[in-house]
Amino acid sequence: MPDEFDLIIVGGGLVGASLAVALGQSELRIAVIEPHPLDSPAQPSYDERTVALTWSTRQIYQGMGIWQDIVQGGAEPIVDIHVSNRGHFGMVHLSCRDAGTEALGYVVPTRVIGNVLDKWLSDSGNITILRPAIADSVLSQPDWCEVKLVDSSSPKRLHGKLVILADGGRSSVSAQFISKQTAYRQQALLCIVSSDRPHHGRAYERFTEEGPIALLPHSDQRYAVVWTSLPEQLESRLNLSDREFVGRLQERFGDRAGVLTKPSARKAYPLSRSVAREPVQGRMVIIGNAAHTVHPVAGQGFNLGMRDVAFLSEMLFSRDRSGLDIGDPGTLQHYARLRRRDTFMVSQFTHSLLQVFSSDLKVVGLLRNLALAGIEFAPPVKRFLLRRTMGMTGPQSQLSMGLPLCTSNLSNFE
Repeated sequence: MPDEFDLIIVGGGLVGASLAVALGQSELRIAVIEPHPLDSPAQPSYDERTVALTWSTRQIYQGMGIWQDIVQGGAEPIVDIHVSNRGHFGMVHLSCRDAGTEALGYVVPTRVIGNVLDKWLSDSGNITILRPAIADSVLSQPDWCEVKLVDSSSPKRLHGKLVILADGGRSSVSAQFISKQTAYRQQALLCIVSSDRPHHGRAYERFTEEGPIALLPHSDQRYAVVWTSLPEQLESRLNLSDREFVGRLQERFGDRAGVLTKPSARKAYPLSRSVAREPVQGRMVIIGNAAHTVHPVAGQGFNLGMRDVAFLSEMLFSRDRSGLDIGDPGTLQHYARLRRRDTFMVSQFTHSLLQVFSSDLKVVGLLRNLALAGIEFAPPVKRFLLRRTMGMTGPQSQLSMGLPLCTSNLSNFE
């Protein structure tokens, strides 16, 4: 006989675990299926990368009740951002004062978030973690779903009212949702570097012919580096000595962030753009990177997934509290409509930004530098741009406003 649950989450990474923790205060019986053992190098929640959280994501974690735990683990505030175009005059300075918040966002090691989420998962009485276990297939019926597992000691089958796919598109189950995927030529080269001066919470985004170079404030006078690199440059940069690497980075970026030293081990990740054909199929919903991937310019990818979590968790909590079916097709389609515009806007914004700043056409170069200069002297445009990238425009969930789910209103989803 299969094990019975209300909600089955396929994928226990940052997005899937966040959804489970958000619903830990509900009465739903939740199963989380994660293929990688705790602390496995293959588990993105526990590697050495960092993630830039927008203000909206900070509010979501605040509403979930775990933000202070993340802060204690290590969250470096982004107070302002300096945006420039290499070799050209255009630049703009964006500050949290323009947005009216204490920070524009926060830079947090993924390991910190993963550890906090895992603790809360383990302490929640209504959540069962199946790890390691792999979802081999999902069968969606009018009134229930079945998930078949492989590489799991027990059980082999799970039944639930709703299945959430949050595995980052790594499985054949979630891959079937994707209608179009475009691989960028560039890859992201990631590492941590030290500087000879305090960063005072300032982040940098510098556009080059290859793509953007981002330096994000880290602890102890360090920066997290995201260097968009073309294939013909990537391999040599990965194999440079530490001294040669920071010299090359300094030459491409400049000295605004100080003299850079002590680079950590470098890693490269492919970049792509994808979108789910339909995020809802029967009693299955796909969220996070499994549903959409975007270029890391402006740091929107993970935060887009967290807004999926915020809206979906509020919907499920409200339905369950009122004794209604959490897998109701009409409600799930309403969730899909709520998320469609935000997903489209972020995908188009990041893709267009990359195309405009990578163009070598002289007229495009002139226009983008005039645009940067214009934004610098147009406070209303600054505020609009910041609120958009901070996730503060459009429909807002209870969690996005920093409020716990117990204040949710079922009418939002009817």
